[in-house]
Amino acid sequence: MRISVIGCGHLGIPHAAAMAELGHEVVGVDIDQSKVDSLNSGECPIYETGLPELLARHTTSGRLRFTTDIREAAVFAELHFIGVGTPIDADGRSYDTGQIYGAIRRLAPHLERACTIVGKSTVTVGTTAQVTALAQRLAPAGGRVDVVWNPEFLREGHAVEDTLRPDRLIAGLTTVEAEKAIRAVYAPILDAGVPLFVTDPQTAELAKGAANSFLGLKISYINAVADMCDAAGGDIAKIVEILGIDPRIGSGGMRPGIGYGGGCLPKDVRAFTASARQLGADQAATLLRAAEVINESRTDVALGLITRALGDSPVKGARVTLWGAAFKPGTNDVRESPALALAQTLQQAGATVTIHDPQAVATAMIRNPEFDYTDDLAASLDGADLVVLATEWPEYKQADPGALVHCPANPLIVDCRTTLAPEPWRTAGWTVHQLGRPGE
Repeated sequence: MRISVIGCGHLGIPHAAAMAELGHEVVGVDIDQSKVDSLNSGECPIYETGLPELLARHTTSGRLRFTTDIREAAVFAELHFIGVGTPIDADGRSYDTGQIYGAIRRLAPHLERACTIVGKSTVTVGTTAQVTALAQRLAPAGGRVDVVWNPEFLREGHAVEDTLRPDRLIAGLTTVEAEKAIRAVYAPILDAGVPLFVTDPQTAELAKGAANSFLGLKISYINAVADMCDAAGGDIAKIVEILGIDPRIGSGGMRPGIGYGGGCLPKDVRAFTASARQLGADQAATLLRAAEVINESRTDVALGLITRALGDSPVKGARVTLWGAAFKPGTNDVRESPALALAQTLQQAGATVTIHDPQAVATAMIRNPEFDYTDDLAASLDGADLVVLATEWPEYKQADPGALVHCPANPLIVDCRTTLAPEPWRTAGWTVHQLGRPGE
């Protein structure tokens, strides 16, 4: 098929490259000319596992190109994916859908034949109906323009894998023609056995918020239990193992740490909480808000553990090395990163902070230029009084504690992601503290 992907960010670029991988002819649209030029030359402005290779392959093959001309995309494509951002609104609770409506206002006047618009962005329930009305009013094709909501369930760091081999697809639609278009564009994925849930638009819109909010609740729950372990002297790692055996629960997502971040979970839990209140489901809103409160408190919990680890040495004046800037491994995204929030908290407490990250140094420097950064793992430890593991990159888990033990001034590490096997580090001479686990 000939398709367009409007919006070239953390959602749009992987989706465009993956659609080319499936065999479609793809044009990506973005308003940033410098970004478009970079993408056309095969250079990826974001990092996602496997994405640079996929982008280079298909910009070279001719299946994938990028433009700032939305009219070109309208004339070229029979199906248009909308992958623009929906950040949290100024009220701090709802989605700002301005980019979606802006994209529709630019695209629709050029739609002169039957086509399908497919929304990928996360939105408030009711958005599909409003987008449909706007698109059909502005498009010369009128009622021959169908709108489908097909929410993404991408895990950052796994966006390519999750697009090409998702665990499910959802399409909220109202016409037979729209369903045919969805089945055609995803045919290779459906042929591989991935289930497609065809629903009404409002069910599809709610499903995305429900999924992300549940994950937020799960992460917040295990963090609350980790705090109970701290108070009682229990071992959260054992509890996760015990709970994870239960097929009704599962261990995925139950890694205690400093909370969730990124461009999806924080805003999705906030907006889904707001939706619950708007719908009059006050008890659901109370439960969801409790998850937010727990997540928001994790930086203070981590600071408490760091303070205890330092013992008689104050945080003020300490030289702290922070391992991790991205909100999670596998991506260079630093939006609402708990690691950077912890860095700010440490700096406000008087510490001098140096940050290492395998992929996100450049993006973190743009957002938080006040910190020192380095790409060199060993050099990041030079003279450090304390190392704080804040993003669970495999580079940290695989690091050689014996080779690094002499680099800091004090071989003391606080694992705020509960990701290290502590015994090899302790054997090598490090003092190790982890959230929810017994200390030295």
